[in-house]
Formats: sequence, C-alpha cells, structure tokens
Amino acid sequence: VKYLDLDTYDTHCIHREAGYLRRLHPKYVVEYYDSWVEGSTLFIQMELCSHNLIDLLNIKPQMFNRKSGEPMNFYEYFVSCEIFKELLECVQYLHELNPPVIHRAIHPYNILFTENIMNGRFLKLGGFGLATYHQEDDKHTMGLGSGLYRAPEVNASKYYNHKADIYSLAIICGELFDLDLYRGDLALVASDIFEIDIGTVASDTQL
Repeated sequence: VKYLDLDTYDTHCIHREAGYLRRLHPKYVVEYYDSWVEGSTLFIQMELCSHNLIDLLNIKPQMFNRKSGEPMNFYEYFVSCEIFKELLECVQYLHELNPPVIHRAIHPYNILFTENIMNGRFLKLGGFGLATYHQEDDKHTMGLGSGLYRAPEVNASKYYNHKADIYSLAIICGELFDLDLYRGDLALVASDIFEIDIGTVASDTQL
C-alpha cells in the first residue's frame, strides 16, 4: 500500500497516478487494486513489488563476482539483456496506446520487480504521477522528471512527445551494462555492450 499526504504532495499528480494505474494493463504496469482517503492521506493499494532496479544495480556486480572495470561474464550479460528487454516492452506498450502515454519519470526507482511472475515477466513500471497523454501539437510542462534521466528537450521546450522517454531508457541501458555514456566515443560504447568474457563461459561449461 502506497500512502501519500494530501497536504504535502501535488494532489493532481496523486490522483493522476491512481487513474493511470487503474486503466493500464497490469502485464506492464504495477497492478492497481483500490484507493481511498482517510483524513488527509490517500492510500493506493497495489500489487507487491518488494524491489526496484536500484536495488539490483547496487548488488549485480557482487552477485556475478565482477570487479569495477571488468567486463560482464555471459550470465550477467544475459540477465541484463532480459531486464532491458522487459523494460523496453513496458515502454513500447505505453507508446503504442492511442493516444500514447509519456511516462516522464522512467528511472531505476520506478522500475519494479513483481512477486507475482506472470507470462514469464517479472518487471513492471510504476510512478505515474508525472505521466501524460500525448496528442499531436500538444504542449507539455517543461522540466519534469529526474535530472539525470530527463531528456534535453523536456528542459528546452514545451513541444516534446513520447520519444522523450527514450533518452531515459538510454541512460538506464548504460547503468545496466556498466557503460560510460559520457566519454564521447559512442562507437566504443556500443561495442562494450557485446564484450563478454567468453573464457569464463568456457571454463564454467566444461564437463
């Protein structure tokens, strides 16, 4: 259960989040069960998601015995690919709605892992307080979202669309695959994604 103080938080964002969770498909979005107000507090009952992506990013290198600067082994690479694939599917679902939904707050704290695995999926999106529908030529509020993950066009103009979420995905991709996205040579960054410690795989699979 998520509880929010109506005297502290933007009530429009709070009710908007509950509204989106109620309407969107629970395959890709945290499932909504109920919401109610007690005094000045809004309660939103959702499915249990006990961990988010920041939890995994903090422990992933240790889980796979990887030191800083070392390439991923096959198994860590596979897990990272699966996580990113499921995240892309969630965002694709939002963007293919009619009209498309701009999430505007895609960052590790809003990428959640569900306890109830269905259809082989374990990743869902939450945090829809800043989400909005997009129609052609719509104006949107500038400057929304978390600084590191916020697309430049969201800072620069009111005329942006659902593609602003793609910038956030690129930053998260860099974090998942432990890439330096700011070193300038994007060709080298791209090649790093496919750098796998094949020697480790070979030694692990020998009989």
